[in-house]
Amino acid sequence: MQSATDAADAAALLAAVPAGRRVALVDPRFVGHVHALRLGLTDPRFPAATVPGALTAQPEARGALLRALHRTAAAVGAGAPVVEPEADPAPEDRTVPGRIAVALEAEGTPVQRPALGSLVAAVPTDPEQEAAAVAGLASVDDEAVRLRNAVKAHDGFFTTYCISPYSRYIARWCARRDLTPNQVTTASLITALIAAGAAATGTRGGYVAAGILLLVSFVLDCTDGQLARYSLRYSTMGAWLDATFDRAKEYAYYAGLAIGAVRGGDDVWVLALGAMVLQACRHVVDFSFNEANHDAVANTSPTAALSDKLDSVGWTVWVRRMIVLPIGERWAMIAVLTALTTPRIVFYALLVGCSLAACYTTAGRLLRSLTRRADRTDRAARALADLADSGPLAQAVTAVAPGLRGAFTAPAVALLGTLVMVGGALFLPYGSPLTVAAAVVYVLLSGLAVARPLKGALDWLVPPFFRAAEYVTILVLAARSDAPHAVPAAFGLISAVAYHHYDTVYRIRGGTGAPPQWLVRTIGGHEGRTALVAVLAAVLTHTSGFTTALTALAVAVALVVLVESIRFWVSSSAPAVHDEGELA
Repeated sequence: MQSATDAADAAALLAAVPAGRRVALVDPRFVGHVHALRLGLTDPRFPAATVPGALTAQPEARGALLRALHRTAAAVGAGAPVVEPEADPAPEDRTVPGRIAVALEAEGTPVQRPALGSLVAAVPTDPEQEAAAVAGLASVDDEAVRLRNAVKAHDGFFTTYCISPYSRYIARWCARRDLTPNQVTTASLITALIAAGAAATGTRGGYVAAGILLLVSFVLDCTDGQLARYSLRYSTMGAWLDATFDRAKEYAYYAGLAIGAVRGGDDVWVLALGAMVLQACRHVVDFSFNEANHDAVANTSPTAALSDKLDSVGWTVWVRRMIVLPIGERWAMIAVLTALTTPRIVFYALLVGCSLAACYTTAGRLLRSLTRRADRTDRAARALADLADSGPLAQAVTAVAPGLRGAFTAPAVALLGTLVMVGGALFLPYGSPLTVAAAVVYVLLSGLAVARPLKGALDWLVPPFFRAAEYVTILVLAARSDAPHAVPAAFGLISAVAYHHYDTVYRIRGGTGAPPQWLVRTIGGHEGRTALVAVLAAVLTHTSGFTTALTALAVAVALVVLVESIRFWVSSSAPAVHDEGELA
């Protein structure tokens, strides 16, 4: 920490700081809570941030900060104002850091102003203001505020009332021992994998242990995010690990339950795979809808107005959050049913609960889309095209086929293709060449569906239809096959493909765009993989070769996707984030 006599001196001192470091300006008269400064000066998610009397700049904003300081020094020396008064969005902060923040914004550098709530951050200019600031300091416990703000603002009922009241203290314990959120996330994954191993024993003791360990894993899963918010240790890697490990934990646990059930004489692999497919399709509906409306310029939906009105009635908020069966309620249900019942009952409950949740959320999104007036942007259309995951076959169709006009043409064509493909897998004789013909039709319709930019009111349905077509086709063909262990092999394949689809979502959310086209082409796109599985089912009918082929395909997809994903996230320049969105 160094003291500067004026803006010119501050500029000289900051210029001497190594380029890769964050810098901060703090008015020496600052009076406030430590956590107010922490919020303003240490959050890694923003290039620049300010609270009254203090300003910070990350390396990418250092150049703009120095230019603003030099302009300030020149303006003060000439007796001119630092910024035009009418351009000042924060006239209450007349300190040098506050004026520099306005100058940064005028140049085009965004400056974050965190909400301080009851925390005090002030630069008093007279004894009366100083007395008021000191009184505010004494009346507010900033550590209590820090703990309270560590909890996600919008969470499920189970998490809010059964986990967060004590997990926040675990987060503080971890912070005081310099444990990182990523370490807690990894501990949560390891605990869940041990839980899956316990479930795989197929014994009552194993099931009880699995249920308890799954809840412990969820407590740690909540703790990692609370630790990130408590210590302001956000990172791109952390957001990716938190998101992808949740899916890995849940799917590994499904597999453990299925293995345990088989050991007890009850084959529930089809139910396990069905639960995974349903959950993944639910998520892509949420992701696709949100991306389609991420930057919509208007929302005049009566459905949205009704939702806002219901939010003003306290108990309806919790009921609506529980209906969607978020991760807290879902894992609590799985844990309790695992300990007390059988894997078959666990999967029946999952399928019923997730189906009802999917119907509720999808119906609401449909009503909002049909009753709103909004212009979808090119960015939204690009995101939907990336989520569609179209491979070289669909792209070849798109290159030669004219775009079909009509407000609902794209989702209608995608739905038709899905019905043709899934219907062929379900109702045609297993191994029939007609299933391959259905796959050819699906490829053609898939290309037609994305031949035009996806800017229609219901075009966000296109990616969910494609996910359902691919996942359900693989599930049905594996279930109908006489090949031993075909369904577990299909479970592995869909897990690998689902990882790729989740990875695409989180790259888009991080602002870095979708995976590279070479990756999509290498793994075939949704239509290429679906057609390949249909061909394998027809060629390798009634032989163990189908299981071998599915396993080999799963390994190949997993290797390519994981290697590229790890390379990207380890070296990513995406901004530091932490997921505060859907209740997964």
